[in-house]
Amino acid sequence: MTDVPSVPELLELKPVTDDTYESRALYDAPWGMFGGQAVAQSLIAAGLTVDAGRLPHSLHGYFVRRGDSAKPTQFRVDRDRDGRSFSARRVVALQDGEVIFSMSASFTIPGSTRRPFPDEEAEPLPDMPPVDSLQPWASGKHSSFEFRPAEPAESLPGRFWLRCTDELPDDPLIHAAVLAYTSDISSALVPFESQGISVGPSLDHAVWFHRPATMSDWHWQELTPRTVAGGRGWYTVAIYAPDGTRVASVTQEQLFAARRVR
Repeated sequence: MTDVPSVPELLELKPVTDDTYESRALYDAPWGMFGGQAVAQSLIAAGLTVDAGRLPHSLHGYFVRRGDSAKPTQFRVDRDRDGRSFSARRVVALQDGEVIFSMSASFTIPGSTRRPFPDEEAEPLPDMPPVDSLQPWASGKHSSFEFRPAEPAESLPGRFWLRCTDELPDDPLIHAAVLAYTSDISSALVPFESQGISVGPSLDHAVWFHRPATMSDWHWQELTPRTVAGGRGWYTVAIYAPDGTRVASVTQEQLFAARRVR
């Protein structure tokens, strides 16, 4: 494996033509392109086509083919609609002319000055142990992040603190994209693995951005499995800021796959 680029390097896209962008932060990795990278880069591409001040409030994506992190990826954006308060975009990520990821995203003007809309949390807070009470967990795939899992984890933790250790610009779109990157960083389906069967590739993915997040700060991820059937598993993720504010919600479906015999 060659050195993985930093997250800011991965999110730096170059314009190719109108509404088409390309990533050239390339590296070799045996696992192929990390799914969260495709999500984050697609969100940046979509965000580059909306008016300043409009931020993502949701995205829905499908992983179509295995990506190759050693190849450039093009991101083609369709401008579906620009309304008074919302902008709708569709993005396809392509390698060698084939779609590897497709996504719809919606952007809006944060907050409202016209009416005092409610801003409340409907669910009780999970148990979030203090960061300093937990031991670091090393991830060779994600060198731009520091992890503190709630329980010792040999593979993927299900409850953990996370923060980006790279220097990030003061740009809320970048921080939203970094959050989107982390939304695919673990899995709640590891407990359902068995002899010969392991968690496989992601199929579809959705993120709702409730409130702004500063990803250089610690954030708590609480992954909850919901159902496993038909060779697929579906789980949800709640993401909280250090003060207990829920900043985002995630759903993801993954395939189970036969373990490779080495």
